[in-house]
Amino acid sequence: MKHVAERTIRIGTRGSKLAMAQTGIIAKQLTDAGQRVEIVPVSTPGDRSMAPIAEIGVGVFTSALREALLDKQVDVAVHSCKDLPTAPERGISLAAVPVREDPRDALIARDGLTLGELPSGAVVGTGSPRRMAQLRALGLGLEVRPIRGNIDTRIGKVTSGELDAVVLARAGLSRVGRLDVITETLDPIQMLPAPAQGALAVETRVDDVDTEHLLQSIVDDEATRVAVTAERAMLSALEAGCSAPVGALAEVVEDLDGEGAVIERISLRGVAATGVEGDSVRILRASAIAEKHEADQLGRLLAAELLDLGAGAVSR
Repeated sequence: MKHVAERTIRIGTRGSKLAMAQTGIIAKQLTDAGQRVEIVPVSTPGDRSMAPIAEIGVGVFTSALREALLDKQVDVAVHSCKDLPTAPERGISLAAVPVREDPRDALIARDGLTLGELPSGAVVGTGSPRRMAQLRALGLGLEVRPIRGNIDTRIGKVTSGELDAVVLARAGLSRVGRLDVITETLDPIQMLPAPAQGALAVETRVDDVDTEHLLQSIVDDEATRVAVTAERAMLSALEAGCSAPVGALAEVVEDLDGEGAVIERISLRGVAATGVEGDSVRILRASAIAEKHEADQLGRLLAAELLDLGAGAVSR
């Protein structure tokens, strides 16, 4: 296709260290392909508040970027995909989902400890109800405490001795060059990540067809898009919102068809927590596999299975 390098593509992003690093990945892909780009920081309500995400609402990190996009202040908006509301936004296209970083959660603990080595009563910080529920369900006797703040602030709570450990997304630590602080990368069997964790969402206006096609040809990764589609469809069907205690992880896997030939399918695991307000957290689990073109249906199927198991409490 013909690339329109004569114009500058303005990329909108939050101004945080992590958001700028994520946007830098997209900017490099575009400049490597011969495009001129300009990064435009946009302040969001989520950056200006220290209240828990559940209180300030779904879309708190995305709304201002989408407004800037629709107002034509920027041509492209880059989000953490797990921050993106599941409902589509009129006039906006999810043009690309780039190659995903490692989606797992990571523990940063004092004295180099792993999760299993933390003593009973150890204080672990996280801003995620999903992580809180899964940590409590492990039965390790940990005190799980809600926290907010950027990556450096959260790490600082461990180094200062305020907390024994924090749990963060491994992808974010990788993107800001802080993998060295991880004391354990958590197996998804212990803690299933948030839907779309580790993935980026690159949006543009529906009427900006040139930019949409450009992003699709340079930035989009099919396997990541398929996985994220399944995970977000599950979340959407649970009507749970991005801060609910729901985890999901999809992967494109090799399988055999009826004739024994190797083909690719999409595998999805999901969890939902109930009873998170009390001491009796219950983790509901489901998994399924489907054809790649059935990613959306697969997510909805798994949500229905979780609802049948009793996950209705997460959406009320």
